[in-house]
Amino acid sequence: MIHAVLIFNTHGTPRLAKFYTPTPANTKAALPRRIFELVSSRPAGLCNFLDAPGLLTDTGTNRTGDLHAGGGGWEWEGEERELQRARVVYRLYATLYFVFVVDGAESELGVLDLIQVFVESLDRAFENVCELDLVFHFDEVHHILAELVQGGLVLETNVEEIARAVQERQKAQKASYAADNPLAAIGSGAVGGPRGGGLRGLQTPLGWIANRAFPTVGTH
Repeated sequence: MIHAVLIFNTHGTPRLAKFYTPTPANTKAALPRRIFELVSSRPAGLCNFLDAPGLLTDTGTNRTGDLHAGGGGWEWEGEERELQRARVVYRLYATLYFVFVVDGAESELGVLDLIQVFVESLDRAFENVCELDLVFHFDEVHHILAELVQGGLVLETNVEEIARAVQERQKAQKASYAADNPLAAIGSGAVGGPRGGGLRGLQTPLGWIANRAFPTVGTH
């Protein structure tokens, strides 16, 4: 199962955080920084996944045995064990880390492929996507992610199918907007918004699609 999907930049600034399992609020707030410290300090050449026991659990709260009626305590205990076995699978593209936090049932290599599908789908939607697109269109990023993962389970891995679903939803959105705003300016553009101004550092194209020049990642 996928517990969480995170995107943050090379400074540790979060750009997306989606959780699929109940997680304490303070853990949600601290998780991007904790994972950033883990992955950013790893030497080059190491594989792109690592064990992270206790990453998703609130160590200040002992949940085991909190529920007694109907054997609920055993349910909490099992959940704690699964969260304790969490693994971090990540890839770095230009200025962004894409991170999946998964349990032991997921294949690390399969999750690396899923990250690739995610970023290819983003590139299809935003046309040479950059970090700034994720800032201005975070809602669209969540929609694209929802085409891949629902409830912590992988829903779709075909980039073409994902792109088709995203395009259909965008067309429906535009048609609805045009019907409600007949005087709105025509040709407002695709999903990718303006990239001007003093945000040059966020405009670095991630460029993972153009020449298939992906960064080499260790899988051993």
